[in-house]
Amino acid sequence: MLQGLGWRNFFAQQTDADEMVTTPPVRVTQVHRNGLHVVGDGIDELVPPGPEATVGDWLMLNREAPAQSRVLERTSLIKRRAAGLERVMQMIAANLDTAFIVTSCNQDFNVARLERYIALAMEAEVAPVIVLTKPDLAEDPEIFAGEARKISDRVPVVVVNAKGEAVAEALAEWCRPGQTVAFMGSSGVGKTTLTNALSQDEAIETQAIREADARGRHTTTRRQLHFVPGGCAVLDTPGMRELQMTDAEAGIGDLFSDLRDLGEGCKFRDCAHETEPGCAVLAALERGEIDGARIKRWKKLVAEERFNSESLSERRMRDKSFGKMVRKVVKNSRKK
Repeated sequence: MLQGLGWRNFFAQQTDADEMVTTPPVRVTQVHRNGLHVVGDGIDELVPPGPEATVGDWLMLNREAPAQSRVLERTSLIKRRAAGLERVMQMIAANLDTAFIVTSCNQDFNVARLERYIALAMEAEVAPVIVLTKPDLAEDPEIFAGEARKISDRVPVVVVNAKGEAVAEALAEWCRPGQTVAFMGSSGVGKTTLTNALSQDEAIETQAIREADARGRHTTTRRQLHFVPGGCAVLDTPGMRELQMTDAEAGIGDLFSDLRDLGEGCKFRDCAHETEPGCAVLAALERGEIDGARIKRWKKLVAEERFNSESLSERRMRDKSFGKMVRKVVKNSRKK
């Protein structure tokens, strides 16, 4: 039962036989305002708010005090800077093996957006795979596939009709028993349809895109983990309007490893690759070895990640200082 939910030695090594009995392992399938929906061996219930967990996490369920259930160390965590003015980190999903970055062969296709998703996955050490849907809507879907392949030679590209019969076969390499995969991307690109195809039913509601501009309609409203025939766990996610980079320096570096490596050859260590003499990146650009638009996207992501990460770090320091002050005030008041 547990293996079908994604349980493996990595998690088992964090517990022992006695704890497995007194606090059985459960996996978070949904996050609600009033708690966490978890499933386990004979367990399917709601844990009240308390554990700092996200979809895909494993908990050791404390029967006497569920809100104090222990969150096990993760194999991976995909996160972003939350939408809005507040610069806080939002956990998206934990313990993923593969992130299917889904886009369609129409106006939704956007290289810069794909790069953001891929960088997030790489930062979390989750294997990214680009999935192109709606090939029937394009005169030549290979044009989209070719552009996708240019993003990184480390990222496979799969073209599939989400409503066709070959979805499971096309994605079988990554959807093996015990694996956890996620469909991520804009609304209306076919993430839920793909999940239904792997589930071999149409239990999850879907909506068509708007014909006028090919923009998606929000159907999935929250992240939910499904367990499909064959033993694979599939996470369906809603489209994210904002995908701000934070704490993703390594992921961006891995995606743009060629530009990063070039930058190490610059004359100045803090080279901004603008007009500086001895810039290896600009020299490669002049020789026609790299693409100017790609350089701009790389620099934008690096600057954004640095700004957001520094802002979050400052916020953490303020929260930590405020917490110390509160504890000091409480301690002094008790002495009086």
